[in-house]
Amino acid sequence: MPQPVTVSGTREVPHERRRVWEALAVLAPYCAVCDVSYVVDGAGPPRRGTRFVCVPGRLDDGVQPPAGAPQGEIVEWVPRERVTTRLRLTPETWTTTIELSDAGPGATRVDISVSHEAHSGGRLVQRATQRLMRGGVREMVQRTVDGELDRLPAHVAQSPAR
Repeated sequence: MPQPVTVSGTREVPHERRRVWEALAVLAPYCAVCDVSYVVDGAGPPRRGTRFVCVPGRLDDGVQPPAGAPQGEIVEWVPRERVTTRLRLTPETWTTTIELSDAGPGATRVDISVSHEAHSGGRLVQRATQRLMRGGVREMVQRTVDGELDRLPAHVAQSPAR
């Protein structure tokens, strides 16, 4: 079985941890920064075990996500400290962990770790593909982490200040 490819990165943002948490961990119905809609199962605040569907673009109110849309779950939830989500697509699983810590007065350190695990093909196909593509997958995961870190200010800016 192929090993997941994991990449991590860190940024500091000039905002209090509470605001950064709300901007990054709480699944809003639509994220304009990422142009992604989330449909969360159940009511109440998010927590470990909360399931969601993630679709590109904006879903109109009441419109259901298309069949086969990526399925996600919050697998770890420590309010204002750490959230881990797992997003399952047909050929792969993406696991993202966001950890927050204080970085001084009014500043927050954001650590993001993203893992990618491929699921396609039989064991022999996976081994051969893994050797050929591991570098390319690592680059893709690195671009994902870098993009998430680069978008931190925009995520915080779209979150209402309280």
